[in-house]
Amino acid sequence: MAGGVVAGAALAGPVATAELTAAGRKVVLLDQEPESNLGGQAFWSFGGLFLIDSDEQRLMGIKDSRELAWQDWLGTAGFDRGVDDPGGQDYWAHKWAEAYVDFAEGEKRSWLHGLGIRWFPIVGWAERGGGLADGHGNSVPRFHVTSGTGPAVVEPFEKQVRAAVAGGKVTFEFRHRADEIVRTGGVVTGVRGAVLEPSTAARGKASSRTVVGDFELRAPVVIVTSGGIGANHDLVRQHWPAPLGTPPKFMVTGVPAYVDGRMLGITEAAGGRIVNPDRMWRRIRAMAPATVRAEIAAELSGTGILLLHTRDSDVRSLLK
Repeated sequence: MAGGVVAGAALAGPVATAELTAAGRKVVLLDQEPESNLGGQAFWSFGGLFLIDSDEQRLMGIKDSRELAWQDWLGTAGFDRGVDDPGGQDYWAHKWAEAYVDFAEGEKRSWLHGLGIRWFPIVGWAERGGGLADGHGNSVPRFHVTSGTGPAVVEPFEKQVRAAVAGGKVTFEFRHRADEIVRTGGVVTGVRGAVLEPSTAARGKASSRTVVGDFELRAPVVIVTSGGIGANHDLVRQHWPAPLGTPPKFMVTGVPAYVDGRMLGITEAAGGRIVNPDRMWRRIRAMAPATVRAEIAAELSGTGILLLHTRDSDVRSLLK
């Protein structure tokens, strides 16, 4: 019996674990991957963080405010699925977004600064959209790049959790794959699943799925910190946005194999509510088939020309 179970050891997992231990709970942090993946994809990120009216912005003469950021957020999110209806898909999304904007304008910077995180004094302008204040995107630069990038974002939370492990407040259970969220009398009471064989796979590399045992953990608090679906093309196609038409037969995955979306269905089966599954961020690009790329390579051999991005129709026209 633990005071809490956190399923998923990417960045959100250690953050949730640190918060639970700070509240006095003993926590089990589990993940199907080996310990080499602690911190997940955040480790590889550029470390860009959303802050509003920060010291770094003011140093650059950028005029920002909570009101402007909220206007930008609304223009980008396009909340239109029951914002005022507790049963609507956008009801809690809208409330979360508003709370996050308040957080980004308020305590977020001082909290992270207190953990040792620092930022380059040049604020980037990511997701700028049309560059205006009445539509999609950030109307001013808000992309604060962490000094040390992704690893420096993960580091303070990893340190907190490892210190808690040393103090007997946290138990790591890597290679523990959650297969079911246990409910007793309609209340979530734990997690059960499979123990996978040990793995020495490096960060991001595929690991074995060979089962060597099973487990069940009981706790009054269960937090799921997993949900990305980028490597599960079947799930991506299942939830493909209707306005984009038929999903492509061929997709390129830019994330590790473990980004499989398993916990979405498992959470839903336990009574969790999954909303807006079709609102995915997908980078739409065209890639020439391998056979066409081979033809182009043969034709351009020795010319010194490097073909980078093309449409299939364009590359075939070059062969004529």
